[in-house]
Amino acid sequence: MIVVPVKEGENIERAIKKFKRKFDKTGVIKELRRRQQFDKPSEVKRIQKQHAIYVQQLHAHDDM
Repeated sequence: MIVVPVKEGENIERAIKKFKRKFDKTGVIKELRRRQQFDKPSEVKRIQKQHAIYVQQLHAHDDM
C-alpha cells in the first residue's frame, strides 16, 4: 500500500504528484501490460539481447 503523508497547509497537487511518482516506481502498470500477452522465452531473450547491444553501443559512443 502506498502512503503519502500530507502536511497541514501542503498543496494537494504536490501530494498527488508524490503519489504518482511512488506508484510509477512500483512498476505495477508495466507488469500489467507485460502480462496481457504471452511472449515466448526465446523472444524475451532476443529482445533482451538487442537491448543490451543497444546500451553497449550508446556507452561506446559516449566514450569517444
